[in-house]
Amino acid sequence: MITIPEIVEKIIKKSSFLEEGLSKKIINLSALSRIIKPEIEKELYKKVENGAIIMALKRLSNNLDHKSNIKKIFTNAPDMIVRSNLIEYTLANSSSLIPKHQKLLEIINRQKEFFSTITEGVFETTLIVSLELENSIKKIYQDEKVIFKVNNLSSITIRLPKENIGLSGVYYFILKPLAWEGINILEVVSTTHEITLIFGEKNIDQAFLNLKNLFNK
Repeated sequence: MITIPEIVEKIIKKSSFLEEGLSKKIINLSALSRIIKPEIEKELYKKVENGAIIMALKRLSNNLDHKSNIKKIFTNAPDMIVRSNLIEYTLANSSSLIPKHQKLLEIINRQKEFFSTITEGVFETTLIVSLELENSIKKIYQDEKVIFKVNNLSSITIRLPKENIGLSGVYYFILKPLAWEGINILEVVSTTHEITLIFGEKNIDQAFLNLKNLFNK
C-alpha cells in the first residue's frame, strides 16, 4: 500500500523547482503541506493530517540535502566515454571458463582498441565485448553453455571522482534520471572509480543527453 512519504516524494519530484527549493530549505513546509494535501488525500482515498505531510516533507528535505552533497563531488562534469558495436554473451559457470578467459584476454591485449568486460557471478559469467571479437568468442567458448546473447549494444563509461568512495547514493543519483525517462539499462559494470552502463543502441543518444544534462545542472 502506498504511503504518505511515497506520495509526497512523487509530487515533489515532478517539479524541479519544488525539489530544488526543498533541498535548499527555502520553502515553508506548512504552506506546502496544505497545497499538496488534496492530491495526497485523493491518492489515499482518505483524510490525512497536515502534521504527517510536514514530517514527510522534512525527511525528504534531508534526503535532498544529501543529494546536493553528491552533486558537490561532480563540480565539474565527469569524463564520459561512449562505445558502440558491442555484443553480450552470458555463459553458465564451469571449471573450464578461467583458462578460456585467459585466451580471450591475450587477444584483447594485442588489440588495445577493443572493449571488454568479464563479470563472474555465482552461477553465470557475462562477457561484453566489441563486435570484432565475436568470432573469437565463438571459437574459444564453443564448448560452453550459452544462456543469453544479445547484439547491437552501446556503452557509456563515467569516470567517478575519488570522493565517491564512502558516499552513499552516487549510483542512485546517476541511474534514477535514466529510469524516470524509461531508458532501459541492460547491464551495469563498475570499478572503484568507473561505472559503465550498457544500453541497446536505440537508447544510447537519449541516455547520453540525459546524463550530460544531469552533470551540467
